[in-house]
Amino acid sequence: MRNLLLILFCLPCAASLHAQAPSPDHVYMKNIRTVKLNQSGNFLSYPIITLNGGDHLDLQFDDLDADVKNYYYTMDLCNADWTPADINRFDYLRGFADNRITDYQFSTMSLQKYTHYKLTLPNQDCNPLRSGNYLLKVYLDSDTSQLVLTRRVLIQEPLVTVNGNIKQPISPKLFYTAQKVNFSLNVKGLNINNPYDQLKIYILQNFRWDNYITGLQPMYLKGDVIEYNTENDCIFPGGKEWRWTDLRNFHLRTARAKNQPDTTDPNQGNVIRVPPDYNRAGQQYEYYKDVNGQYLPSMLDNYDVNIEGDYANVTFSFPTQQPFAGYNLYLFGEMTGYELTNENKLIYNGAKNAYECTFYLKQGIYSYIYGVIDQQDPAHKFNTELTEGNSWEAENNYTILVYYRALGARNDQLVNATTWSSLSNR
Repeated sequence: MRNLLLILFCLPCAASLHAQAPSPDHVYMKNIRTVKLNQSGNFLSYPIITLNGGDHLDLQFDDLDADVKNYYYTMDLCNADWTPADINRFDYLRGFADNRITDYQFSTMSLQKYTHYKLTLPNQDCNPLRSGNYLLKVYLDSDTSQLVLTRRVLIQEPLVTVNGNIKQPISPKLFYTAQKVNFSLNVKGLNINNPYDQLKIYILQNFRWDNYITGLQPMYLKGDVIEYNTENDCIFPGGKEWRWTDLRNFHLRTARAKNQPDTTDPNQGNVIRVPPDYNRAGQQYEYYKDVNGQYLPSMLDNYDVNIEGDYANVTFSFPTQQPFAGYNLYLFGEMTGYELTNENKLIYNGAKNAYECTFYLKQGIYSYIYGVIDQQDPAHKFNTELTEGNSWEAENNYTILVYYRALGARNDQLVNATTWSSLSNR
């Protein structure tokens, strides 16, 4: 009996160990939609700013309850791996522990009523004092246990310089399908005794955190220059240009979207079906300008999408004669929060020989891809090789994040954040 009770007591603990923790970029409440955090005035930028550089970030989101709530926010300093830094908040943040978001507007022309909230950072109530990773938290009624959303913020202090390029890998198996990032650091501005322990490198492809590369070790040191160009490091699948759909106007039929009103239910709202997206694996690479997985809230005719943009139920479909045996298929991009959930999991419709899923989206231009998860893979690694294919020619953005920890310090400084395009840095 004692052993049985011990087993029953431990079962919930064991289950929690296998449960996936939410991403640092996560929305916790279903009434919150169209969350964007970017450099002020540029929806397609990433939330990276320079410490004391005069730059600002804008956080914007819609509350579909269309009322006024007491949303509060704070910023927590984190280490390079996004674990909390062991440092007092007063040592890294000037201002108050929590602050209310007071800038909001009600929607004006849309069928879907909502309240649009906006927050600009840094501000006089919340001003970071150190470089590094920050986790922006928005919560309800000044209660930090009622999380609404979280977002990553990167504040750099450029104390090192980064040089490099993107090339094809040397390996014949990867030569035509992958891209390799070669780079070096000039660390003259730092006092480094042991670069193997004091420096941490993270490389992001298209600002994604689901497939970043880290744990890199220097190839060699030469004075103030550190090379990271070993043959098998820093290699990413090339992918292909991201798919897209234009939802800026729900009443015009375009090449990538068409309105499908349901006359049997006038209260259903806007219903959009994106033309079928066919498998691109094995197809020849085709270049076209894309936004690498991001989305741009926008409307035609100079309307203000923040308060005049409407929402629609948008259906995506992926035709295939046979479902992917042993795999789950997902729609993926900034529109899905770069997460894998039931909301962006496609379900196979045998009558149509196609996978389908429906998303509730605001007007704008959206880019996305399809990928699979092996049901037997405990790591839940997202793979696009079966659905999109890979090409070394694809245009991708690569961001190199350089973190430094001084001797005796209790947090990782972000001493450089450099982004390159694979087209311009070859």
